[in-house]
Amino acid sequence: MSTSSAPVTIRANAISKVYGEFVAVHGLSFEVRKGTVAAFLGPNGAGKSTTMKMLTGYLAPSSGSVEVLGKDPGVAESRIELARRLGYLPENGPLYLDMTPRELLEFFAQVRKLGEIDKAIDRVVQQCAIQEVLHKPIGKLSKGFRQRVGMAQALLSDPDVLILDEPTSGLDPLQIREVRKLIRDLGQQKTILLSTHILQEVEAVADTVIMVHEGRLVFDGSVDELRDGQTLEDRFYALAGAPAKAKAKTTAASTANTETN
Repeated sequence: MSTSSAPVTIRANAISKVYGEFVAVHGLSFEVRKGTVAAFLGPNGAGKSTTMKMLTGYLAPSSGSVEVLGKDPGVAESRIELARRLGYLPENGPLYLDMTPRELLEFFAQVRKLGEIDKAIDRVVQQCAIQEVLHKPIGKLSKGFRQRVGMAQALLSDPDVLILDEPTSGLDPLQIREVRKLIRDLGQQKTILLSTHILQEVEAVADTVIMVHEGRLVFDGSVDELRDGQTLEDRFYALAGAPAKAKAKTTAASTANTETN
């Protein structure tokens, strides 16, 4: 669990992403501390995946800056160092369908120049429960098993920070329970930011919640603060049911009043 004294491992400083006349992300600022599982919550199309790509260096912000473990992931030198310390699972992440999970994990371990490759592979195979498909072509696996192979790839270097985009997408209820338990266990030592639009996911794994709507920050706080005496569903609809600019102003004004009082 996170504490206010834990070091900040993910920081977004007023980041925006613009595509022509379309602004996908509007000046987002937030922090995630070590030992925290933070849910990046929002409806579909809210800008979650775009933000995560900026946090991992896959996209450069149009303005603002990003720090992961004190480094800018968009800088080449930082990306090389962060390759071992940052694990990223994109939604429907690219997998080599002709490879087996074992071959894929060996390939990524060699690319990242990991030591004790067999030991690392054995660890993530156990963590993600992919023993039974380890030698089958990925192209013949179910979506759920492909997702678990992607998770194993993200965990291969035993990273300090995990950024997961819809990590339970395509999993059956039993697999979802297993992945959520894995996330909770990993979150005791690592920093985890996972995007989701599923409120049950937030309740099951998250310490804190960062909520965006139409590319704008509309909430940043604990799960209990988000609930605010209501159901999470009611709060979600309240925050995502109005234009984000107006809602963001309302949230900021509420925060200012609380601090004043």
